[in-house]
Amino acid sequence: MSQFSRIEVAALMHKTGLVPLFYHQDVALGKKILKACYDGGARLIEFTARGDFAHEVFGELNKYVIKEMPEMAMGVGSITDAAAASLYMQMGANFIVTPSLREDIATVCNRRKVLWSPGCGSLKEINRAEELGCEIIKLFPGAHFGPSFVKAIKGPQPWTSVMPTGGVTLEESNLSGWFNAGVTCVGMGSNLISKTVLENKDYNGLEKTVRETLALIQKIRS
Repeated sequence: MSQFSRIEVAALMHKTGLVPLFYHQDVALGKKILKACYDGGARLIEFTARGDFAHEVFGELNKYVIKEMPEMAMGVGSITDAAAASLYMQMGANFIVTPSLREDIATVCNRRKVLWSPGCGSLKEINRAEELGCEIIKLFPGAHFGPSFVKAIKGPQPWTSVMPTGGVTLEESNLSGWFNAGVTCVGMGSNLISKTVLENKDYNGLEKTVRETLALIQKIRS
């Protein structure tokens, strides 16, 4: 079962402002990526389950996180049905992220009191997600909507918490745009854990980038 409640995961999203996204079929490499992110200050990781036998990789990585990184909440993204969500929660996923709004996933996650963040692309979808108990919606693909969409939503619905994914970069201008518009946190994949980092196994560089990105987010917020 999960190590963190949905309220604790939501609090971590609010506090840190960053959810790194990562997938690789190599468990040994994955452990080093997770350790670099953790040492850089990240306290959330979204494992994007897109490969064959990804659940087996997740299982090994989550055991490692529980043992070696007790403050890290590891979740799973790219979940498209309730069966997959249930499988990963049984393996200890602390949160579930989906590319679209699926009510069947909402049901199984709520049953276990696990945070779920559905991909939404309209105010109607956001409202429905919140009616189903969603704490933080995923704006996806973020690049398609931009910070102006978030700002427009937060006007009539200041209670809505948003995590854009896709279109979030390391540049201060990009992060400022999102956080000044009112997002709760951002999801960042290849712009943070890049192909270059993976190919060069630049774990020290990744740790430094994560630390600097978290510091930049705090600077923007203050």
